[in-house]
Amino acid sequence: MNIYFLLEGRSTEKKVYGAWLKYLLPEFQRVKSYNDAQDHNYFLISAHGYPSIIHEYIPDAINRIKETGQYQYLVVCLDADEDTVESKKQEIFNFIEESQIELDPIKLIPIIQNRCIETWFLGNCKMFDSRQKNINIPLSEYVSYYDVSIQEPELMGHYNEDYNHAEFHAAYLKEIFKAKNSSYSKKYPRDAQREYYLRELITRIEKQSHLKSLKEFIVFCEFIRSQL
Repeated sequence: MNIYFLLEGRSTEKKVYGAWLKYLLPEFQRVKSYNDAQDHNYFLISAHGYPSIIHEYIPDAINRIKETGQYQYLVVCLDADEDTVESKKQEIFNFIEESQIELDPIKLIPIIQNRCIETWFLGNCKMFDSRQKNINIPLSEYVSYYDVSIQEPELMGHYNEDYNHAEFHAAYLKEIFKAKNSSYSKKYPRDAQREYYLRELITRIEKQSHLKSLKEFIVFCEFIRSQL
């Protein structure tokens, strides 16, 4: 069994998914080239943004998979941004249908990051607890607007008209990292790649039923392991 991962982001997603898969699918080895897959391998590639991930990279990925005959799953990971999870999924399948692309026997798994991957990262309650003292501005103002240590990060708004959802969620996350004397950027996601960080997000899912779009990715990985 092999898995082809197609990621929207240019930097963060490739680093984070690459790190997380070591913990979630330890039996699988990453290959550098898609045609190197044999068994229990996965391949990661960045589509460098939306909408090219749908209009260009999905057809290319399907052609590659059929060319090799080695992959059973195509996992497409992209941000919901200002749309809903379901509308993004529907956009993918509508494009495939309208383009008359034959998927069979490939199983396409859309993972929609709601609103973006930074939204998931906001769910680590050990990284940030709003009860801690001496929270500086602007983090204190963000917490007054929406406390992600208690409330579901995926339901948070965009604060004001200076931001869209993804921009504000990323800004909030950067302030949380700063409060821990660390830093976060798209290029350097740092602790967000670590196993302990992922485990805290899984705990959030299990205890509070938050991060539903991340849960879809976790459940997929659990399913794959159950098939080995």
